[in-house]
Amino acid sequence: MSAEAGSHAKPRRSLGSRLAERAGGGLVRVVLIVVGLFWLVPTVGLLLSSLRSPEDMAADGWWNVLTEPSRLTFSAYSDLLANGDITDSLVNTVLITVPATVLVVVIGSLAGYAFAWMEFPGRDWWFLGVVGLLVVPVQVALIPIAELFGKVGLFGSLLGVILFHVGFGLPFAVFLLRNFFAEIPRELLEAARLDGAGELRLFARVVMPLGGPAIASLGIFQFLWVWNDMLVALIFTDSGNQPVTVALQTQVRQFGNNVDVLAPGAFISMVVPLAVFFAFQRQFVSGVMAGAVK
Repeated sequence: MSAEAGSHAKPRRSLGSRLAERAGGGLVRVVLIVVGLFWLVPTVGLLLSSLRSPEDMAADGWWNVLTEPSRLTFSAYSDLLANGDITDSLVNTVLITVPATVLVVVIGSLAGYAFAWMEFPGRDWWFLGVVGLLVVPVQVALIPIAELFGKVGLFGSLLGVILFHVGFGLPFAVFLLRNFFAEIPRELLEAARLDGAGELRLFARVVMPLGGPAIASLGIFQFLWVWNDMLVALIFTDSGNQPVTVALQTQVRQFGNNVDVLAPGAFISMVVPLAVFFAFQRQFVSGVMAGAVK
């Protein structure tokens, strides 16, 4: 009996491991809180700078407003919304980002389902080609696609920028969604087929609801990439089709350090993708965790 009890006894742990276990939870929380606060400092500074007058920004730092909150003003936002170049650029950003995100999600979902569950000649080779496109950098295609868009009349238009983002967003979308859809139980799909469901109905009624977390994650990634892009928009848009990132860069080039325009514009440009992320945060975390488990 004593030998059996000894065999089931837990091994003694060192003093250091016991102390680390007791202090680890609280210490980790403190460290994460401190890191999070430091991470938020630039965002808070940008927000407070956007709420200050140009004279105050030229006189002292943004942190001085913490002791004098009466100096905060929304005049910079009023001036910004009265600036036609900035408001037009915000509209252009929406007109670029929304179609580029929707098209990538829709086409990527259909292609991912086809690669995962449909049989057609050369399926595996086609998928290897899609995976190979993941390593192609954007910079390599800028000049050839610019020449192509110039020949077909798309250079300088919003449609050209949208097509560029869709083309470079699809390889990752197909790769991500194909791997996620492939984990759906085959029995579930076969049961739906026995009930008379065709491929489109099967995709819409079974695959899409189950792939919601992965699709939401893809949508967030694509939205953030397109909304924050400046390189592609700087090359493929003209002065009348510029998104907000290029418009803000133009403000810097034209007026120097005009923080009274740049601060509120940059904060508005930043707060929109943050709102989208927090709106779909639960689906995003579910998709990432599901991908990690599978």
